[in-house]
Amino acid sequence: MSSTRKPNIVFILTDDQRFDAFGAAGSPVATPAMDALAKRGTWFTHAHVAGGTVGAICMPSRAMIHSGRSLFRLHDSGRSIPADHTLLGEVLQDAGYTTFGSGKWHNGPDAFARSFSDGDEIFFGGMADHWNVPAFHYDPSGAYETKLPYITHPMETNELEYRHADHISAGRHSSELIADAATAFLERHPSDGAPYLVYTAFLAPHDPRTMPEKYLEAYPPESIELPANFAAGHPFDNGALHIRDEELAGFPRDPEEVKRHIAEYYAMIAHLDDCIGRIVSAVEARGDIDDTIFVLAGDNGLAVGQHGLLGKQNLYDHSSRVPLLFAGPGIPAGAKRDDLVYLHDIAATLLGRLGLDRPASMVDTRDLLASPGGSAAGRAADAGLAADGPRGELYLAYESVQRGLRTRTHKLIEYAVRGRHRVQLFDLVSDPSELVDLANDAEHAALRASLEQRLESSARESGDAESRWGHEFWSVARADGMKEQV
Repeated sequence: MSSTRKPNIVFILTDDQRFDAFGAAGSPVATPAMDALAKRGTWFTHAHVAGGTVGAICMPSRAMIHSGRSLFRLHDSGRSIPADHTLLGEVLQDAGYTTFGSGKWHNGPDAFARSFSDGDEIFFGGMADHWNVPAFHYDPSGAYETKLPYITHPMETNELEYRHADHISAGRHSSELIADAATAFLERHPSDGAPYLVYTAFLAPHDPRTMPEKYLEAYPPESIELPANFAAGHPFDNGALHIRDEELAGFPRDPEEVKRHIAEYYAMIAHLDDCIGRIVSAVEARGDIDDTIFVLAGDNGLAVGQHGLLGKQNLYDHSSRVPLLFAGPGIPAGAKRDDLVYLHDIAATLLGRLGLDRPASMVDTRDLLASPGGSAAGRAADAGLAADGPRGELYLAYESVQRGLRTRTHKLIEYAVRGRHRVQLFDLVSDPSELVDLANDAEHAALRASLEQRLESSARESGDAESRWGHEFWSVARADGMKEQV
């Protein structure tokens, strides 16, 4: 790569992959491609999604990633992204990049069209049958208006419904479909062409969890160990006990049924990893491996039986904490960092590696790899944007029913459900599985009070206190009004 040419970017985003659900993190699932990226780069072991204001956490999560804005500064929970919220792909195009997008885009066709100058196998939505994904080829007009007719229950009715797509590749698994699209782009992009962004947003391991049979055979349910925090049910109503994700298994949770879910989860990730490996190999085949920045991230975690839950509509680590790896030129290899970071810090971190300024609308993203006092950090400060580097604590939220504050050592979670307020407090150093609730322990009363005050301060700073979800939550959690800000 010449000294003036910027590095390529391969950004791999997975769907519902928990922070510890790959081999290098201690999981029994075989993920040699992900493990190799972790070895080649810097792994942020305590990355989190900020939460969600809808049950489909992936929608705001992806909007945060691409816009560099935090949860309560999104438009309409991320269903669409306004033109004045500049997207990562737009910045890269302005810098001369060819931007290729494939896979899941949950934030509206207009935002996709603004982000990408090329693409294929584009899925607009939240989830699909992995073997029959309703997808689009790239549309230079950006319209993406085609709809395909189908009959949902042909044995019962002739009523037509419509899928938002221009084709369906029957019998091709979503992970292979997306990997095929990415590798085809890498094979055809000119070797002397513009630097590229290849954004591959997989649908896996999101349910319905299905994959080629050989992967499932490698993880027999009887060999699966239940997590330490498995429970037959959540101990109280968290405001999301009967959302769609939670209805995927019976109540009370049956250990054998949960083992089957975990086995399918692992099998999907193993298949996904093979597809990621093909993309890395395609970069190698071009001779670009040393000139390419790789990003691997998950959009949110998943309980899969922990705390009696199946889904991600909660603030425990298994659902809010995600994989986040950066590898490539100028990025320390074999490094692990336990800084508290958000997924929406990806945008500033990439732009910092490229020496590009952040647009004014990216108000919440931080460059996690910035050198203290470095030029990128200085430019961001001069523009009045977020300070670079990790955070001391993270503010987490789910709809109008849960709020949390995570520090390096503790987590406070408050619930406001059906007019009732409840608090949990966990020592994450001695109790990483979040099993021992210290909220009513007299020895921790001062810590609880301090974290409650900081939670309120974060609500104000994040914009939550003025949001409709915040109004609902805090009217229950602090029925006598929020305390004076400290």
